[in-house]
Formats: sequence, structure tokens, C-alpha cells
Amino acid sequence: MGENVFDKSVKQVDNQAVWLQVYISSPERQNQLYKRTLLVVVLSQIFGGAGLAAGITVGALLAQDMLGTDSVTGIPTALYTLGSAGAALLVGRLSQAYGRSSGLAAGFLAGGIGAIGVVISALTNSILLLFVSLLIYGAGSATNLQARYAGTDLANRRQRAKAISIALVSTTFGAVAGPNLVDVMGEFAISIGIPALAGPFLLAAAAYILAGVVLFIFLRPDPLIVANAISAAQSSTCKLLLEENSNSSLINKRGIFAGTSVMILTQFVMTAIMTMTPIHMGHHGHHLNGVGLVIGFHVGAMFLPSLITGFLVDKIGRAAMAFASAITLLASGVLAALGPADSMVVLILALVLLGLGWNFGLISGTAILVDATHASTRAKTQGSVDVGIALSGALGGGISGVIVAHSSYAVLSIACGVFSIVLIPIVIWAGIDKQRKSNKIKITEKSGVPFE
Repeated sequence: MGENVFDKSVKQVDNQAVWLQVYISSPERQNQLYKRTLLVVVLSQIFGGAGLAAGITVGALLAQDMLGTDSVTGIPTALYTLGSAGAALLVGRLSQAYGRSSGLAAGFLAGGIGAIGVVISALTNSILLLFVSLLIYGAGSATNLQARYAGTDLANRRQRAKAISIALVSTTFGAVAGPNLVDVMGEFAISIGIPALAGPFLLAAAAYILAGVVLFIFLRPDPLIVANAISAAQSSTCKLLLEENSNSSLINKRGIFAGTSVMILTQFVMTAIMTMTPIHMGHHGHHLNGVGLVIGFHVGAMFLPSLITGFLVDKIGRAAMAFASAITLLASGVLAALGPADSMVVLILALVLLGLGWNFGLISGTAILVDATHASTRAKTQGSVDVGIALSGALGGGISGVIVAHSSYAVLSIACGVFSIVLIPIVIWAGIDKQRKSNKIKITEKSGVPFE
């Protein structure tokens, strides 16, 4: 018989370095590292949020200006979300092999290089370079999203949604500032001989590179490496024998599917509507500063409510907040479709609801996924799931322009709102909160140690 997961975990513990043993044997040191990790993630996410939002605001407008047509304005979003798919997989694998610090830093640095490429493409009017650069720029988006997992590495089950929410809410500072610096960065770009719409990508390049440097230097000791060592030690102590072929006692396959589905569906709906909103506003006489204001409110709603959302996910349950996500996205789609297109108030409200629905879905879905996975394979699974999220966003961004070109923004919005309801039966089928309670009883009975 080959080695099972339990035997491998014991060998891993036996081979740990002395510095890891200090963390394994000291809950106080674990808690100190947990808090330090959150602080570093918060700082990096402030920069990462600025890089993410700046590109979102003007990416479609830059493509429209360079290509001269509306029908392909969804391509930039599709490209950088497609690029983020490949990056998500690589960042997840790098993190599993070398730790969060190396994986996340590499992703942010790649995103910064992609942003620089976008600026050069605008200078040279090179469509090919624009498309290639947007693919690379997507690495920053994927890394910005994956950074939320770093906060959960050393969190117990009662802290996970809170840890996710702290990482996301810190993104707000940069994410709200980015769109509202569009005019400033545009003027600065013109002053140095760069097209105005490429200006925000200068900000994105600097922000992503700074985020990568912060993570590479300060995210030490690496939380994922420590978490894996602690998990292996706890498996040895508690005698939680894991089945080699399935890890069935800790891994809930329905939970993985449900958590993934919630995040993929909400990403699709959010990206599709968000991508075409700047174009829709341009067609109805709104200026660039108005676009920046609406997107700023939208991005703020994506991240700012995170602390409350995290509390609610831990308090009233993952499933309830997933349902709230679907209902909020439906309301957003209906309002965007039926509200007057020349009303800034209606557009802001619709995009705020869109961001809020995404926030509910991302935090509840992430918590469901983390609950359903084991530390020994968690980072790889998270990376693979984020590939699906990115591809979903790419699909939403890619087809949104085609749908609007052949029908209308209203049709796109109402269709996306209705589609979001699909996640409700998925979550009901998975029995998320019931499964967590069942796992709690089973693990406590097997180990004699309280489940956290």
C-alpha cells in the first residue's frame, strides 16, 4: 500500500525547519503572524486596488478610440480577464510551491509590466501590442483577487469571512481613488506626450509594482508555509485520518462546486454590465469625469461593505448571503435596464447594487470554498477556481459588446440580472450550512478536539 495523506503529513512535520516548529507550538505566535499577514495584505491591496480600477475605467474607451468601433469595446475586458485566468493558475501553483509571498509578488509585477505595455501601445498606436499587453495586465487583476486568500491561511473557520473582508475592504482605498484620478492622469499623460486615455495605465503600472514589492519584502514568514506545517501537525495530533483518494472527511465536493459557482456567476454578471456602462454613458452625453464617478461608486460598493459582509457571512451563514447576492444582482440589472439613461443617480444606484451583489457573492463563495478544502491542496485549488472566475469575466466582457451592438444595454442588463438567480438552486442543492454543521460533529467525534 502507498502512503496516505496522513502519513505524508507526519513526515512533513518531522522535516520542518526549527523556525516553523516555533509557530507550530505557539498559538500566540500564530496569532501574531495572522495579524501581521493581514496588515501586509491590507497595504498591498491599497496599491493593487488602484491598479485594478484605473484600467477598468478606461480600457474599453481606449480600445474604442484606437479601433474606431463600439462592437469590439468588450475585447479589452475579455483580454485582461483571459490573461488573469492563466495568471490565476500560475499564481496558485507558485503559492503552493513557494509560498504566498513569491506567488503574489510575481503576479503583481507581471500586471505592472502589462500596464506599461498598454501605455507604449497607445503611443505607437499598435493594436497588437495593446492586446498582448492587456493579457499580461490581467495578471494584476488575478493577483489582486487571490491576495484575499492570504488572509485566510492562518484564520480559523470563525475568522475566515472576516479575514476575506479585511483584504477586500482595504482594496477600496485604491480602487475608489483610481477612477477619480482619470482626469488628473489624463492631463499628466498629455503633458509628457502620451494619449490621455493611456494616463490611468501609468498609475496602474506604478501601483501594481509597488504592491508586488510590498508582498515580496514584508510577507514573511510566509503564512501559507506556516499554515501547511500547522495543519500537518494538527492532523498528526488529532488523528484525523484522511483518505488518500478523496480526503472525504474534510473536503466537501459539493461545497467546492457551490463556492466556485457562486463566484463564477457573480463575476460574469458584474463584468458584463460594468464593461458596457462607460460606453452606454458616452452614447447618452455623459463625460469622462461622470464615467469615473459612476465606476468609482461601483468599485467602492464592490469592496467597501466587505467588513459588514464578512460579519454577516460568519453570523447568518454562507448560503443566506449567496442568496442575497443573487437578489441584489437581479435588482441591479432591472434598474440599469429600465432606469433613464441620462440620470446619473440611477446609473450610480444600479452600479452600486452591481458591486454590492458581487461583494456578497465573492465573500460567501470564497468562505464556502475555503471551508470545503484542506490546507495541503488549498492554494492549488484556489488558483484553479480563480481561473474559472477569470474565464467567466472574460466571457462576460467579451460578449457584452456584441450583445449591446446587436440589441441594447437594457437587454444585456436584464438578461444578466435574471441569470444571477441560477446560483440559488445550486446553493440549496449543496446544503452549504447544513454540511458545515455535519462536518463539525464528525470531526469533533473522531478527534476529541473542538472543531473551529
